[in-house]
This record gives sequence, structure tokens and C-alpha cells, in this order.
Amino acid sequence: MRIKFSLFFHVSMIAVCVTPVAILLLLSFSKNWAFPVLLVDQFSSIAWNDLFSGGNDVRHSLLLSVLIATVVAFVATIIGFFVSKTIAYHTYRRQLLFLAYLPFVLSPVILAVCLKFYFIKLSLAGTVAGVIIAQLIIAIPYSIIFFTGFWNQRVKSFEHIVNTLGGTNIVALTSVIIPLSKPLLLVCFFQCFLISWFEYGLTSVIGYGKIQTLTIKVYQFLTEANIYYAALSCCLLIIPPVLLLWINKRIFLKYL
Repeated sequence: MRIKFSLFFHVSMIAVCVTPVAILLLLSFSKNWAFPVLLVDQFSSIAWNDLFSGGNDVRHSLLLSVLIATVVAFVATIIGFFVSKTIAYHTYRRQLLFLAYLPFVLSPVILAVCLKFYFIKLSLAGTVAGVIIAQLIIAIPYSIIFFTGFWNQRVKSFEHIVNTLGGTNIVALTSVIIPLSKPLLLVCFFQCFLISWFEYGLTSVIGYGKIQTLTIKVYQFLTEANIYYAALSCCLLIIPPVLLLWINKRIFLKYL
């Protein structure tokens, strides 16, 4: 009885997770599917053909989102890693760590509206660089908070041993700290990538609607009642999280 219940539970959970994705995929291949029709009676690959042929802006938005998310994740991970070390060993550790939480007090839209004036003055509004900087305002504090727990007495002792044996701080970093933190560096990179990948509020306000990332495209298609291209964009949005989830799992299994 318990085995049957466990099987039923797992099948139900799989169905709950897979069904929305299946509906989106079906919508992206459908044509003229409208209420109250229950099942799709016309299929079309126009949306996907336009993606690969460049017939619409979805491909450009996809590449732009990948570029922005990759840059944000890389910069946030590197800066957060080294800044978190300073904060972790600082006398006023709690106060400095509290400051890292401040960007999360406000919603991204409100935060973007507060910062919009400064981005306009610096001629960064409506630019890719401006969107990247705006997203880093959230991604870097997250990275700092993520890495703060890594810098403990054990890591400090390893650094001290290397220095005692004549090794420099660079040697300690490359031979001890980075190998120890490699799994965390990869996970933080993936997490920051996803923060940027799904970010909408900061991108829409600071980007002025000129920076058409994939999330912006989804809302644009929905406001235009173009559910088929919106479904296509949603399918593309799902791909990176699924891939990163699989990679994260492989990384954790490798280092367990």
C-alpha cells in the first residue's frame, strides 16, 4: 500500500511539473487554438521557423538575454567572492552583511524607479551596459551573501599554512581556496545567471523598453495577445533553468 502511494505521489508530482511545460510547447506549435476548443486541431511550426530563420526578434532577444545573464553572473560571482572574504573577516561583519540585504528590501521595480534618475544622468538608461549594471545591483549582494559562509576558520587555517610554508597569497588562492570553493563558484554563477535571466523589473525600467530581453518579449507578446509567440518565448526561458538544474545535480554528486 505504501509503495502504491509513493508511486502515485511521484507520478502526480511529475505530472504537475511537466503539464505546464507541455501546454506551452503545444501552444508554440499550434494555430488558431482558442476557447472553448479543448484540443488543438491545427498545428503549425511558423513560430519556431521564424526563430531559426530570424523572421522575428525572438532570436535576437534570446542571444541578448544569454549575453546579459552571462556577463552579470560572471562579474557578480567574481566580485562577490572577494568582497565576501573582506566582510567575513571584518570586525563589523554583521553591519556590513546587513547592507548586502538592503537591495532586497524593495521590489526590483521600485528600486529601478529610485535609480532611474542617476542612470539617465550617466547616459546609461536604455543601454545594454545600463541594464547589466542595474542587474548587478541585485546580483552582487546575492553573491556576497552566498559566499559569506564559505570564509570560515578552516579556510583561514589553510591560508595560514600556505603562508607559513612560504607560499604567497596568490599561491594560497590558486592552490587551496579556488579548489575548495569550485563547487560554490559554479553554483553561485548559475544562481546569478538565473537572477539575471528572469529579471523583468529593473530591465524594463532602466532599459526603457529598448533592451528587448526574452522576459520583456514574453510580456510584450502577451499584451499583443500573441499567445503562440509568447509560448515560444516561455519555452526558451525554461531551457536554461532545466540545463543548469541538471548541471548543478551533476556537480553536487561529483563532490559528495
